[in-house]
Amino acid sequence: MQFNGLEALFEAFKELKILIIGDVMLDAYIYGSVDRISPEAPVPVLNVTSRDERLGGAANVALNVRSFGATPVLCSVIGEDLTGENFLKLISESGMSTQGMIKSDLRMTTRKNRVISTGHQLLRIDEEQSDLLCKKDQQTFLERISALLPNCNAVILQDYDKGCLDEVVIEQVIAEARRLKIPVAVDPKKRNFSHYKGATLFKPNLNELREGMKMDINPGDLDSIVKAIFALDHKISCENYLVTLSEYGVFAKNKEEEVRHPAHIRSIADVSGAGDTVIAIAALGIALNLPLAFWAELANLGGGIVCEHSGVVPIDVKLLLAEASADQILLNFFKN
Repeated sequence: MQFNGLEALFEAFKELKILIIGDVMLDAYIYGSVDRISPEAPVPVLNVTSRDERLGGAANVALNVRSFGATPVLCSVIGEDLTGENFLKLISESGMSTQGMIKSDLRMTTRKNRVISTGHQLLRIDEEQSDLLCKKDQQTFLERISALLPNCNAVILQDYDKGCLDEVVIEQVIAEARRLKIPVAVDPKKRNFSHYKGATLFKPNLNELREGMKMDINPGDLDSIVKAIFALDHKISCENYLVTLSEYGVFAKNKEEEVRHPAHIRSIADVSGAGDTVIAIAALGIALNLPLAFWAELANLGGGIVCEHSGVVPIDVKLLLAEASADQILLNFFKN
């Protein structure tokens, strides 16, 4: 598929429907001021001034997809609890469909509470469970996925090790997607790291690659990264690999080429959610069959942009388009 420029490409993103499967969560923020120490224990006392709740986990990936004008279809399992109700309310308010959401009385909806004062996080309190889905919930989950999958242009498996994804779900989703010739992009975590055989794109960050391969990888040493990817490919044989390297940028590789794009100089406020933006952009790229070097750099730009904002936020597409319009790596794509 040929495009006349970045704006035409971004218009093409709007025609896509992306199925996002995985662990969702509610990101809660408690803001306040601290001006004294508790007399009960040597801890600060927070005077709460405001609260905020945002969609997190796979739901933030969906928000990133929606930011491009594409249609996200979120599929996950949550609990029959107040956090779950608040989560579904936020989904509806965002204009996204809840057709892929399943409620279970055996699950707890993940909630991450961040306590913040003067721009600094003082404490995080997690309410979650990470055990796998029961057989009944897993079957319902798989049936819902099977119903939604045929109408989508790409799949994102977003794994946070909270139990929605296991070897059975992963293998069935990838097999069915391959049968339908639908690309699958994976954002892995530790528990299922080696279960994503045959995916179209596998996107670990540096720490996940180190832990998953049990290798000492130096982000400044290209040979050590290539060696780790070679060993990983021997295990899971995916078509494309994208490794995010924080201040070292990104490394991407497939059978035909490998590229390393350096990070762009930025004022980093918060790295939370950057990986969600990266996988969303990469999935949109592979859905349009764009070259590896192109979508890797676009994802590199997007991940950096969201790091300039506090908290988990989706990408500002207008800002991304502006930066992309001055990026020679991306502009060269339209000269060929």
